[in-house]
Amino acid sequence: MKKYFNLFDLSQKVDYRIEVLSGLTVALALVPEAVAFALIAGLSPLTGLYAAFVMGLVTAVLGGRPGMISGATGAVAVVLVTLAQSHGVEYIFATVVLAGLIQVSAGLLRLGKLMRLVPHPVIFGFVNGLAIIIFMSQLDQFKDASGAWLTGTPLMILLGLVLLTMLIIWGLPKLSKAIPASLVAILVVFGIVVGFNIDTKTVGDIASIQGGFPPFHIPVIPFNLETIILILPYALIMAGVGLIESLLTLNIIDEITETRGRGNKEAVAQGIANILSGFFSGMGGCAMIGQSLINISSGARARLSGIVAAIMLLVFIMFGSSLISQLPMAALTGLMIMVAIGTFEWASLKTINKMPKSDIFVMVLVTLVTAILHNLAIAVVAGVIIAALVFAWDNAKRIRARKHIDENGAKHYEIYGPLFFGSVTVFNEKFDVLNDPQEVIIDFAESRVVDMSAIEALNRITERYEKVGKQVHLKHLSPDCRKLLKNAEEIIDINVLEDPNYKLVVDKV
Repeated sequence: MKKYFNLFDLSQKVDYRIEVLSGLTVALALVPEAVAFALIAGLSPLTGLYAAFVMGLVTAVLGGRPGMISGATGAVAVVLVTLAQSHGVEYIFATVVLAGLIQVSAGLLRLGKLMRLVPHPVIFGFVNGLAIIIFMSQLDQFKDASGAWLTGTPLMILLGLVLLTMLIIWGLPKLSKAIPASLVAILVVFGIVVGFNIDTKTVGDIASIQGGFPPFHIPVIPFNLETIILILPYALIMAGVGLIESLLTLNIIDEITETRGRGNKEAVAQGIANILSGFFSGMGGCAMIGQSLINISSGARARLSGIVAAIMLLVFIMFGSSLISQLPMAALTGLMIMVAIGTFEWASLKTINKMPKSDIFVMVLVTLVTAILHNLAIAVVAGVIIAALVFAWDNAKRIRARKHIDENGAKHYEIYGPLFFGSVTVFNEKFDVLNDPQEVIIDFAESRVVDMSAIEALNRITERYEKVGKQVHLKHLSPDCRKLLKNAEEIIDINVLEDPNYKLVVDKV
């Protein structure tokens, strides 16, 4: 009979054996990633490893998405590389702390709900772009120290070990799920390499991971306005990139596990983790979709796996560096290639002929920007902007006006469709001011006045009728619409006698 216990999450039972083994697998996969991202930023390997430990531990305990893994990431490394080259590591630590404060503020202000504005094609593009990045980043393992592609025996050995890793990860779950397939694959390949003394690239060939407990360190920088002005742009970009990647990863895991994480809580946890990372000699970071998917696919669903991953990573740094340095990169390469295959939304290719052309364009654009620029923030923001513009264009064409004259000779314009900046031109074209009778009623029972452009459109139409001595009544305006029009009451005659009471949905989360 399985034993269960709950850790910081009383709503979900936890199989602690799976959680521990999944955490160990993730810890092994974190080592080369953290080292590589630190080197990308021009920092020491331990800076990335310390960040992975602090980020992973804090978000595992305090985060809003159990099972999600955080650590040093390439997205953050790309943001910090210029500052690291120009001003050094101390300014990096200060930037990470400031970015953390911004993220905490975003969480407390409940800005996590803004992720609801990210349409599905953008998420598809984001995920597919990340899958391509993960896959392409593994190709470096097929090069030698000079950057030339491997050939001959070294290439065959590496390919064989990578394919063996992928085969175990694919096939073992069909036989048994008692132990995470990823961990079994790593241990089997490790045993083969050590047992047969096979000459192949190992973690130790990248850099040494030996170190101690992350030292507490207040950034040695001048605390003045000039420094703030210097690091603030980097901190804002880092905070934004981190939140976007973390909250999108949270949404992806929500879909896989059919549960719901808490975006605002995750934003606060990411911020606290970055603050502590900056004070404990780390480069900061955010959620890692690759390692998160390894964790989830291994069966982990709770906080324990993330805690184990962070603690085991620290154990590797302090006590197990000599052993971990012998870990074959082929095993980790095969693991990450399987993650890339699992990350890619293959369903998006099957439905591509059934999706609107605008959605296909957005998805492909986000995929390309993510894969080419490695800039998740630009990719997502560009996708959201284009999707919003397409939505505005489509809705601008949907405004209509049914017209009839009642028994009293008044002409009615029954408007349906939203009245906003995109639809005001079409709205103005609906009215025949010169030929209309003396009394005109504009009915908004099936419409909504949305923004200042819509208010200005109403002002102009009433002015046009006023110039020819005709009276206009606005009918069936909802309370929020009337509030927008309050400042224009002197020139607009609002008939509220038949206005319905509209109920607005209020988000209490």
